[in-house]
Amino acid sequence: MKKIALWFTMLLIIRSVALTQTSSVTEYPEVAAKIQLFESWVNAQMKYYNLPGLTMGIVYDQELIWEKGFGFADLKKKTPATPQSIFRIASITKLFTSTAIMQLRDAGKLRLDDAVTKYIPWFKIKHRFPEAPEITICHFLTHTSGIPREAAFPYWTDHNFPTLEQIIKALPNQETVYPSETKWKYSNLAMALLGQIVVAASGEEYETYIQKHILKPLEMNSTSVVLSKEDNKRLVTGYGIRLPNSKREIMPFTDAKGLTPAANISSNVEDLAKFISLQFREGKAGRKQILKGSTLKEMQRVHWLQPSWTSGWGLGFSIRKYGSRTLVGHGGWVAGNRTQIYFCAKEKIGVIVMSNAEDGSPSMFACRIFDVVVPAINKAVKLEPKVAKADPMWNKYVGKYQDPTKWEYLVMIMNNELVLYGFDYPPEDNPESSIIKLTPEGEHCFRMTGENGNGELLIFEMDEKGKVKRIKKGENYIYPVF
Repeated sequence: MKKIALWFTMLLIIRSVALTQTSSVTEYPEVAAKIQLFESWVNAQMKYYNLPGLTMGIVYDQELIWEKGFGFADLKKKTPATPQSIFRIASITKLFTSTAIMQLRDAGKLRLDDAVTKYIPWFKIKHRFPEAPEITICHFLTHTSGIPREAAFPYWTDHNFPTLEQIIKALPNQETVYPSETKWKYSNLAMALLGQIVVAASGEEYETYIQKHILKPLEMNSTSVVLSKEDNKRLVTGYGIRLPNSKREIMPFTDAKGLTPAANISSNVEDLAKFISLQFREGKAGRKQILKGSTLKEMQRVHWLQPSWTSGWGLGFSIRKYGSRTLVGHGGWVAGNRTQIYFCAKEKIGVIVMSNAEDGSPSMFACRIFDVVVPAINKAVKLEPKVAKADPMWNKYVGKYQDPTKWEYLVMIMNNELVLYGFDYPPEDNPESSIIKLTPEGEHCFRMTGENGNGELLIFEMDEKGKVKRIKKGENYIYPVF
């Protein structure tokens, strides 16, 4: 009987562990239903807009938990679009260039506040604003250098991209549009030049560096800076916008040449999922951890905030507010290929959408995944941990306190947490805006955490009767009010 009970207990444990694995997330009824709903909606969108093909994926932490191809990679051949289909990811290339820069920064081979001319002395451009700060690597990363969007050639019109030599030769005839660090201005030219800083600082050719230090460690075997003959077999056919007769023209294949660090990489859903999973990892750099966790977070946070306060730019990444979420990522477009990646670091969920049509709107599809599917995933994986019950010993701390200036504080238990409430003057419209969570650190010792916490210690000093004598808050004191 004991053996049967033990066996049953072990079975429950094994089943419990299995249900927490992300590979089984899509098997939860609510998640499966939402995915079915979303897939049906995508099929309807494709039919209505006559889209040739789409491929998509959802990443949870370190796993690609859902991937799907819709329609065709090539309409004439009726080749199905699959998560293995290769697309030109265009401007998502900039994230790999930015990653390379941060690797070199961490290795001590450059500084973000270095002038770009330290590494590419041939960077000569007319300065309309001579009093502006010298253009730095950080300006290039955040698109705040003020230089033109493009090199001095109409490559988005004729699809004939210039060589690096042509770009360098034309630079002296171009001029800055804005003073540096005064306005955000997206620049393919800046990112192309950033790639040459990678070359100068590393001593390796751009393609070699990206392959050796990023793609190979991440096992992104279907991703390439310059498309190989083998990968070309899986490359989708790119199509233009839907014409009045519902037909689409085939768009030409483009080689970005001198703009390669800004727009030339090719990849697929399964490989980009590995790049997104990297963004959720912590710890020291090494092997698959090609950047340390703190550097990844540095890249993902806002370094330039738009006046609307709804979007901004990190180090290479675009950042936007979408409802209650902060989405980090990048989009891409080049000749019949449109791509988008987004991820929410807090939820450890990322989305990839790739389209082989000029009007494929991958960003719209990505946002619908966050609207429809992601809430069900969060519920299934129990993203929010259960709140532990309040420690009954905390009751001795509860009460009203004052500092010597008569500024008032309350220590109380709220939602099973010990919190400190400081009365602002004039009082805030929302009383919760001044609540500081107190996270236990030791006996009578707490750390001030949460949205309003400053990370410092709060220590309850007790008298011989076990009552609070005073509270050390940071380096100052507050006293009980009796």
